[in-house]
Amino acid sequence: MKTSTFPFLITLLMISSTVKTTAQETIQDQINMAVFAAPEEHREGAKVLGFDNDGNVITLREGTNEFICLADNPASERFHVSCYKSTLEPFIARGRELSAEGKNPGEVFEIREKEAKDGTLQMPTEPATLYAYFGDNVSYDSTTNTIEGAQYRYSIYIPFATQESTGLPLRPNAPGHPWLMNPGTHRAHIMITPPKEN
Repeated sequence: MKTSTFPFLITLLMISSTVKTTAQETIQDQINMAVFAAPEEHREGAKVLGFDNDGNVITLREGTNEFICLADNPASERFHVSCYKSTLEPFIARGRELSAEGKNPGEVFEIREKEAKDGTLQMPTEPATLYAYFGDNVSYDSTTNTIEGAQYRYSIYIPFATQESTGLPLRPNAPGHPWLMNPGTHRAHIMITPPKEN
């Protein structure tokens, strides 16, 4: 269960998909939490996306570098923020779009696989990393801008990579070790989940 020192469900007034609200400190807190997923040197310039009260993805802050961060979804019990290279945005945005249409994860995978193969879905031409920061019992202190109880996971997308092309196993050899998920598909990615700090 995620907890916070401020209410997540606020009224967001949108103009051209950019948030306008009197509760600027609340928006700033959402931005602060989202960028925790990014490498520290890229946090300040990352674009930040968030959610309105209807669950739609909206822009909380425009960016000046190649990273996009996604704020925690207040509709979800689990805390989860992420940040990724902008070259992954077509892939990730398409997934959001298909999910909003009611497609299940299997259908989303099949549709994006077909579109990636026929060239209608643009995939990264070089490895691109998604950073996730997540947890079930997470607390955020807005006065000190600190998060407790979350852990990191790294997904390095290399579309259509295989065990043979990377030399990686298809499961971790030990906790925290890298492995290749979805080999040979558009969604092939190296998974690294460091053990959670005590």
